[in-house]
Amino acid sequence: MTPRIVVLSAPSGGGKTTIAKALAAQFPDRFGFSVSATTRRPRPGEQDGVDYHFWDRETFEKAVKAGRFLEHAEYAGELYGTLKDEVDKVLRSGRHVLLDIEVEGAGQVRKYFATTPGLSLLIFILPSEPRVLIERLLGRKTESADQLSKRIKRAKYELQQATLFDRWIRNDVLDDAVREVAKAADEDGGFRRDQSDLKWLDKYGSELQLQAQQVWDELHHQKG
Repeated sequence: MTPRIVVLSAPSGGGKTTIAKALAAQFPDRFGFSVSATTRRPRPGEQDGVDYHFWDRETFEKAVKAGRFLEHAEYAGELYGTLKDEVDKVLRSGRHVLLDIEVEGAGQVRKYFATTPGLSLLIFILPSEPRVLIERLLGRKTESADQLSKRIKRAKYELQQATLFDRWIRNDVLDDAVREVAKAADEDGGFRRDQSDLKWLDKYGSELQLQAQQVWDELHHQKG
């Protein structure tokens, strides 16, 4: 097994974080997480150096200038980044490094390893049907109509970036998706997609908005 950086990206509700945690739990000898840095405050139960390195903005920005990040981005007003030394630590242990990051960060990883193919693997995660993605968001019971609209707009943008990824894995059954990611990580890197997947992804974006409106219409009808 060649240890590599395995990037998981997905629209909100795609299930990338659930898959990443399942991989680390089921295969601790094959997969590990790097500890990222962030400027946000710790949530209850989170520990500095375990869940994140909690830094102030000045410290984070100094690390950016020093070139310490493999990728970094700002999200909801806070900075997040993957530290190179944390990634190296996991790779030296002989395990794949799991990165659960947004498509912007995935693009930075691809650019960083452009001259060393095979050291990184970018995987885009989606449920097979747009309606499932929407229902997962609604299942959180935290999405207003405006928030859902913003999520859908963001998802359509992320779908446009999906063509830059090496693999597309459908997350319909969690155990199946976990096995597919584990298998892909151990295989040789590179693009492995077929024509049917290209057609599926192209159709996905056009159906997403329509399905969102239908789901909201059904909910409002039930309430009425």
